[in-house]
Amino acid sequence: MAESQVNHLLIKLAQFVENEVWHLTGGQEEALSVRGELERVRAFLRVADSLEESDDEVKVWVKQLRNTAYEMEDALDEFSLILRHDHGVGFTGLISRMSCCIRNLKARYRVTSEIKRIHYRVKVICEGHKRLHHKFSRAQQELGAYNSWQDHRGNSLLLDRTDLVGIEQPKNELVVRLLDHALRREVISVVGMGGLGKTTLVKQVYDDPAVKKHFTVYAWITLSRAAKSEELLKDMLNQIMRVIRKPVPPGANTMNSHWLKMIIKDLLQRRRYLIVLDDAWHINEWDAVKHAFPNNSHGSRVIITTRNADLASTSCKEFNGLVKNMEPLDPEQSWKLFCRKTFQGNSCPSHLEEICKFILRKCEGLPLAIVAISGVLAAKDKRRIDEWDVVRRSLRAEIDGNDRLKNLKRVLSLSFGDLPYYLKSCFLHLSVFPEGYLIERRRLIRLWVAEGFVERKEGKTLEEVAEDYFRELLNRSLIQVAETTTDGRFTFCRIHDFQREIITSKSQDQSFATIAKEPTDMWPDKVRRLSLHNSLQAAQQNRSLSHLRSLYMFGVDRASIDIVLGSDIKLLNVLDLQATPLPRFPVQVVDWYYLTYLSFRHTDVKTIPASIGKLQNLETLDLKHTNVTRLPVEILKLQKLKHLLVYRYENISYLCYKYGFKALTEIGALQSLQKLCHIEADDERSHIIMRELGKLTQLSRLSILKLRKEDGRALCSSITKLTNLRAISVASIEDNEILDLQHLTSPPQLLQRIYLKGRLKMLPNWLATLHSLVKLHLRWSRLKDDPLVSLQSLPNLVHLELLQVYEGKTLCFKAKGFRKLRILGLDNFDELRSVEVEEGAMPCLEKLIIQRCKLLEKLPSGIEYLTKLKVLEFFDMPDELVKKFVQDEHDMDYQKVAHIPEVYYGYWRDGGWDVQSIERSSEGDASPHQGTSMRSSQFPPCWK
Repeated sequence: MAESQVNHLLIKLAQFVENEVWHLTGGQEEALSVRGELERVRAFLRVADSLEESDDEVKVWVKQLRNTAYEMEDALDEFSLILRHDHGVGFTGLISRMSCCIRNLKARYRVTSEIKRIHYRVKVICEGHKRLHHKFSRAQQELGAYNSWQDHRGNSLLLDRTDLVGIEQPKNELVVRLLDHALRREVISVVGMGGLGKTTLVKQVYDDPAVKKHFTVYAWITLSRAAKSEELLKDMLNQIMRVIRKPVPPGANTMNSHWLKMIIKDLLQRRRYLIVLDDAWHINEWDAVKHAFPNNSHGSRVIITTRNADLASTSCKEFNGLVKNMEPLDPEQSWKLFCRKTFQGNSCPSHLEEICKFILRKCEGLPLAIVAISGVLAAKDKRRIDEWDVVRRSLRAEIDGNDRLKNLKRVLSLSFGDLPYYLKSCFLHLSVFPEGYLIERRRLIRLWVAEGFVERKEGKTLEEVAEDYFRELLNRSLIQVAETTTDGRFTFCRIHDFQREIITSKSQDQSFATIAKEPTDMWPDKVRRLSLHNSLQAAQQNRSLSHLRSLYMFGVDRASIDIVLGSDIKLLNVLDLQATPLPRFPVQVVDWYYLTYLSFRHTDVKTIPASIGKLQNLETLDLKHTNVTRLPVEILKLQKLKHLLVYRYENISYLCYKYGFKALTEIGALQSLQKLCHIEADDERSHIIMRELGKLTQLSRLSILKLRKEDGRALCSSITKLTNLRAISVASIEDNEILDLQHLTSPPQLLQRIYLKGRLKMLPNWLATLHSLVKLHLRWSRLKDDPLVSLQSLPNLVHLELLQVYEGKTLCFKAKGFRKLRILGLDNFDELRSVEVEEGAMPCLEKLIIQRCKLLEKLPSGIEYLTKLKVLEFFDMPDELVKKFVQDEHDMDYQKVAHIPEVYYGYWRDGGWDVQSIERSSEGDASPHQGTSMRSSQFPPCWK
């Protein structure tokens, strides 16, 4: 994978030629020549990357080019460091400059000699490209690796039903959908990662006798990226003619795709047809054939299997239909399939059960992985536990070297091979995180930008482009969503363990990153990305890290941190020490000029030195959940800083206390800032700080704590200028302090999330004008007028939480109000006695939480109109109210909640929640007995 490195180097060379090449004595021509040579071979690098797996000669050539690109990048950066050496000012600076002059001359000579040497190597490598030119040309035409894969795909179509586990339910669901009497044409897209059994499932459906009887015409088309659309259409035409028992029209073999589609469409126009498009990868494959399928109102169906969620969604929107997300096998089904394949249907011997279950967990319900690993284990001696333990301990080596696992590796590697080069870097980067690690999306986005993986696009920030990359990997079923917010944003992701083993192997093989999982693991001399998953041993203290660009640490001790940070790593770009036992800010960090990403999140760091101002390239400073409360004024020198995160939370009972950092008076100097959380505004110069915020026009997220009433007008004036703002959080200095936010005449129209904590004289008028608002939290507002009147017309509001917001006795949700609201939380309404829900209000509501409303006399009237309500929760509510719907099945309140699948109630006692669920009977009625009890010290779901 040299394409990414070469493109990155060409960008750096362009900057170097523009700004610094004239400082380079004797090496200018060589630097320009290297740029020219790389430009010439760049066009062939994508093909070279595709051949790297199968051709040793190409693999050597790609490795040479990749390593040379790394060396050139290092040489350019070292030269830039020499030019930027700061000697200070005055007499001391003069002495420093004089003493350093000779060293600089030597360093310049060394770097110039290095560039000349690299120039010679690049010329030799590019000559090698001419030798390989014939291979590249042939590869562009054939895509042979994919065609060989088609031979293996055929095995999925030949499986006996006795080999299948967990397929009956999804099969029956699809058969019912196919046999539905709906006359409109539909597409059913079955989507999921490779190896889940999409083709196997659809083949069982396709071969079902009832399905074959229902449709008068049917065809199965296996898509191939090597095949032209004409070939696919000819295959489809041939199958159709065989089914209707007519000869293929004369001249069909020489027709172009337009005429073939016309013939197929005419044949299908008067027939109920079923067409399967197996293994579709890209939208253009669907576009090439979709116009051959007429909407003939005969109940015709098209089934697509794909790894691409975007393709699945698009096809179903165009033709109407269903997206069927393929799910992995559950633990019971996985064990059944594993034992059937490993022990020929017999039970697992007790002495092997622990090892087998460990290996099975790695498969995570992926049928192909279970079958493949079972084939390896079936050949082992069942009396030799040591043989089985070797597989458990060395799964990555087994995947790389065992012939029985080649098919698994090929299936999972196909998705990687199909990626464009910029996504390959992003996907390989996931290998730096430990096994089973939940990866925060926003952290990942910032890291991809800092690593240089993200290309600029007109009209978008780098972070927005990186978000597109994330969504594309998600759509390709290469990453899995682990957690989402209530308004639908992805917060954490993960990758399948087997997929992780494969990209870890590729990552190390291609010198992308070194993953040191064990204390004894060694790394190469020129490691560029190092991820430590364990503490170091003494033998590793002398390992060279002079070429290191990125450093990640997980589960290490303090001694290991000291060892690595004490090394010569002056070219470092990324330092991520999140959740490590770091006691203080490492002073040597400020000398690493190229540092763009610095994270000490969840460490014990308390103070930041003034010398941090030397990190002129820093873009992310993550001090979340540290003990830092102040920043030095020198932070204002960091003109490239985009993400400044300095805050921590403390949860006590219902309350969440937030702590930020003392705002700097001239904070407006940091004009690249996109995220600023949380500044504390309780300062005698706070009115100046509020005005300074208006200079931060790139801000997308802003959080302010301890705001005074008198600063509200200045803040509103600044917010008007922040047109890119997506989320804002404002908390008053005291709960009774008024938030004076009524002066915001022109709010940012892209605002999606608002969190306001403090007293409001009245609900700001501008809130009701925010059509993009999806999430709103109001706390301690204590309004005299019902806020629902203004809020109910917000067209996209999904999540609303109100804590002591209204001092009235009744809340009324009007018909047709809150059309998209899915989650509603009502907390601590001191005077509230009733909640009314009119028919037609909140038609999408799925979760309702009511807590600490001590005077509430009954369940919300009209709760039976909330037909989509899935979860109802009561916490710290009057016992009389709870007893009505928990214990008295004849009470009206009891009957009102009978349609709600999950009902919980609980109380805060002795530092934790006692929570009880109401169990449902098989008929769907609530049962007052045998509910599930749980004990938790966490917040009730309303405030999670």
